[in-house]
Amino acid sequence: MAGHSKWANIQHRKGRQDAKRGKIFTRLIKEITVAARLGGGDPDTNPRLRLAIDKAREQNMPGDNIQRALQRGTGELEGVAYEEIRYEGYGVAGAAVMVDCLTDNRTRTVAEVRHAFTKNGGNLGSDGSVAYLFKHCGLFVFAPGTSEDKVMEAGLEAGAEDVVTDEDGSVELICAPGDFPAVKQALEKSGLKADFAEITMKPTAEAALDGDDAATMRRLLDALESLDDVQQVYTTAVLEVA
Repeated sequence: MAGHSKWANIQHRKGRQDAKRGKIFTRLIKEITVAARLGGGDPDTNPRLRLAIDKAREQNMPGDNIQRALQRGTGELEGVAYEEIRYEGYGVAGAAVMVDCLTDNRTRTVAEVRHAFTKNGGNLGSDGSVAYLFKHCGLFVFAPGTSEDKVMEAGLEAGAEDVVTDEDGSVELICAPGDFPAVKQALEKSGLKADFAEITMKPTAEAALDGDDAATMRRLLDALESLDDVQQVYTTAVLEVA
């Protein structure tokens, strides 16, 4: 699939993440630890922790790893105290980028993030410089050909805000972050399996990049995602995918 298909971008991104499985484990362990520290160690009363554990299991993370991360978060085991930081900046052609980090050394992290931006045609911005271009929400994306009506019927009853079909035929469902677990359960109960299901920062406007601009932007995103302290990278850029 070629062009600026949102579906192609998601598949390309998943392929890159699969190639970094060891790093995914590290990020999920950090997320479980922080979620347990902030909201307690019971996933039934801590939605953020429930989501992190579900993602860890989807990646086939061993149960012992999950349990140790939980125990570090609740203080049963000694562990590193991570701080949550969000950086905002610009990539190629003014495309917005947000970078969520968990770090035990703010000075190191900001230096590495700034270096990734400047080395790859972007620049680090100030707090709030691009945040207004994103919406904090639950997002489910289904493969082209999925029935929009079926997604709508299952999702709206569980609290979904909107369901739309993209130009490439993929179907998106948007919900409030707090409604994500209920919507996910309702979709799965109806036999609907999303290829992308996250609480995320969804761009409210997108910038299509191709050619050299797309290649440079991809290098920037790869550089940011490769940093140990980076958990998630969000961008308004939709890249040309061959």
